[in-house]
Amino acid sequence: MKELRIGFLQQHNTADTVGNIERLSEGIGDLARRGAQLVVLQELHNSLYFCQVEDVRNFDLAEPIPGPSTDIYGTLARRYGVVIVTSLFERRAAGLYHNTAVVFDTDGSIAGRYRKMHIPDDPGYYEKFYFTPGDLGFRPIDTTLGRLGVLVCWDQWYPEAARLMALRGAELLIYPTAIGYDANDTPEEQQRQRGAWQTVMRGHAVANGLPVVAVNRVGYEESVKFWGTSFVCGPQGEMIYEASEDDEESIVVAMDMERCEQVRRWWPFLRDRRIEDYADITRRFID
Repeated sequence: MKELRIGFLQQHNTADTVGNIERLSEGIGDLARRGAQLVVLQELHNSLYFCQVEDVRNFDLAEPIPGPSTDIYGTLARRYGVVIVTSLFERRAAGLYHNTAVVFDTDGSIAGRYRKMHIPDDPGYYEKFYFTPGDLGFRPIDTTLGRLGVLVCWDQWYPEAARLMALRGAELLIYPTAIGYDANDTPEEQQRQRGAWQTVMRGHAVANGLPVVAVNRVGYEESVKFWGTSFVCGPQGEMIYEASEDDEESIVVAMDMERCEQVRRWWPFLRDRRIEDYADITRRFID
């Protein structure tokens, strides 16, 4: 069995960015000591989820890549010999910013980055104010552990993104996330939304024959209660681990990667795609 040991940190953040990073650093070390080979962090993990408001002062949180945070997480990856998937607020130039996942290999080098492509604009999630859509495409990142299909939060609703990662050889789909409940919704509606969030990504796992790792924030930040429930599922959408709705968690999950390949042999969805008839998928809408 080719086993991949996946660790993740589901964390509640505060306005103390230094404190957030210190706790993340301690958590990464703990996961590594418990056998994690791959560590996945939540979306924009260094700070509060600042996109709840439109405020130009929040651009001060952004930093270049490479920069201070890549130095920190690269050092941790090298120290513990792990691959780390981070999520940073990238300052590319004055007035040009991205929501960027940066992957560090076991030697501390930057294995690659992915700039979030789908940018939401909803009450409490004013990301279009802050982030320019990514321009790196849906391209997996090669590491010593394999080829990682890293996407970010709102990307998780789009089957096209997952499929393109799979078609380019991704062995695992990874979604750093920040999503929570609208206080104005009924409890029933809140649970429907959370269920849909998990269901759509489990569907990506099934349709592509790939495991999925989704790591969410938890706890209250201003007006949003982040719903946690980070999870790891297998290539048939089977839930391997689901975290709490309310508590921080530090988890290591073992994934049998050989079985993942076997699932694709049983269910050869890529073989049976009718690619000659899919041209209209690139149209906005078909009248």
